Parts: sequence; C-alpha cells; structure tokens
Amino acid sequence: MKTFHHTEFADPATLLAEKQRQGIALSVCIPTLNEEGTIARIVSCLRETLITRFPVLDELVVIDSGSTDRTRELAAESGATVQLASDILPNHGERCGKGENLWKAVYECRGDILCFLDGDIGNIDPRFVLGTIGPLLIDPALDYVKGFYERPLLASEGVDPRGGGRVTEILVRPLLKRFFPELARLHQPLSGEYAARRRVLERIPFPTDYGVETSHLIDVARLVGAQAIGQTDLDERIHRNRSLADLGRMSGQILDAFFARLPGGPDSERERPPMMSLDDYLDRFHANPEASRV
Repeated sequence: MKTFHHTEFADPATLLAEKQRQGIALSVCIPTLNEEGTIARIVSCLRETLITRFPVLDELVVIDSGSTDRTRELAAESGATVQLASDILPNHGERCGKGENLWKAVYECRGDILCFLDGDIGNIDPRFVLGTIGPLLIDPALDYVKGFYERPLLASEGVDPRGGGRVTEILVRPLLKRFFPELARLHQPLSGEYAARRRVLERIPFPTDYGVETSHLIDVARLVGAQAIGQTDLDERIHRNRSLADLGRMSGQILDAFFARLPGGPDSERERPPMMSLDDYLDRFHANPEASRV
C-alpha cells in the first residue's frame, strides 16, 4: 500500500497542470448536518486557493441532510453549490445519514475524481484536498486515497494529541486485521477525507450511515485490489469530539456494514445500490459522456 505525505502535493499549480494535461474534472463534496460553526471557513479557504487562484477544482458542492442551523446559508454565501440531499434523485426515496449524502454526491457531482471532506474541520487547509487528489493525478494505478492525521482529543485533564480515532483503534482496526489483513496498514480507515475515481465509486454500494467508509475499503479492495488504495499523511485534523453515546451508535452501524461483507453474513437494510444500476445515473453520465462534463 503506497503512503504519501501531503507536502509532496503542496503546489497547486503543479496539480493544475497535470489535471489539464489529463483533461479531467475534479469535484469536492462536503456532506453536512448542522455545521454552521465551520462550514463558511472551509468553503472560503478551498474556494480562494483551489478555484479562484488555482482552478484545480471544477466544483465545490455541499450536500446537506436538512440542517436546522445556518449551514446551507453560510455555505452558499461562501461560494459553494448547495443541495439538499432530499432533492437529489427524489424518485428513489429519502434516507438519512452521511452515506446517503455521499451516494447522492456520485450522482450530483460531475468530476472524474471526487474528493470528500467532513464539514467540521477546524483547521482547514488546502492540503486536505491536494493531499488526497494528488496521488490519483500522478499514479494511474491508484483508484482510492485516504487521508490520515493526528486527531487531538480534548479531555478534562488536557489534550491528548493522539486520543482521537477511538472507534478505529477499539473496533475497526482489530476487525480488519482479522478478516481483511490487506487493509490493516491503513492508518485511519474511518477518515472522512479521501478521494476516489468515479469509475470505482459508481460500481460499489453505499451504506447510508456511518458504515460507508468501512464498506468502501472492503468493496474497493474486492473490486480493483487493495494495491489500488493509497493513503496520505495530512499531519493534524482538529474537529469536535463525539460523545461515547454517539460513538456507540456509529460502531453499531459500522458492524452492520462489516458483517454484511463477510461470507454468509446478513444483508444490510441500510444500503444504496451501485449508481451503475440506476437508469437515472446511466442517462446522466453514460448515455452522452461529454454532456456530463463540468
């Protein structure tokens, strides 16, 4: 598994030239739910550097789950294209969850490479995008690149610089080591910052909840091989820490997605099918490929 450091892709001009040479489009999608405290700064930072100064990105899209705060308003004011998840593919029904937003992003966004970022990053920097799309631009053998980083955990006794990622260390890493050892070298399998080629994302199912990141890794490895997955060190990510109750619910959703991918495991009731199985998607992206370009 290839591992990179974000400083290898720190020059947006170099990545812009490579993107133009290949003639491809790049999209960033931020799934949100009540992120008014961080979303404006995230959008403004990325737009200023990666669209205005260096047009590396062809679109910056926020897909929202129905925030009750000012998330959508602030994102739009800062220059993002904002969509309610429920307004995308409405004929396929409405479900709630992060994975639902990501699945609909594959339909809504038009890039050949899609980059996903969580909406609660407190120390946003272009490296969160450049570090994950960069390896895909320079290495055609890679199809999916995860970010990893230190995640400080705020506690009553102070800050534990490596205390984040509790679900990863307690649950996901032991499961991967036992059942999918080829994925055990991933430092942060649950990272919300990653990029992938459309040709892969459109061929895998999406759990609609927090099981989506775990399922992606297993399904991508089965589809194109673990050697097509890379990872990039993004140094540090600051975000809000979730309660144990929240982490417990997340863990249950991850287990559902994980067990559904074991031989003889139960089917998951909370999954969306691969986009390639939808006529709406085929009409949009494969009936006339040139018409679907950004």
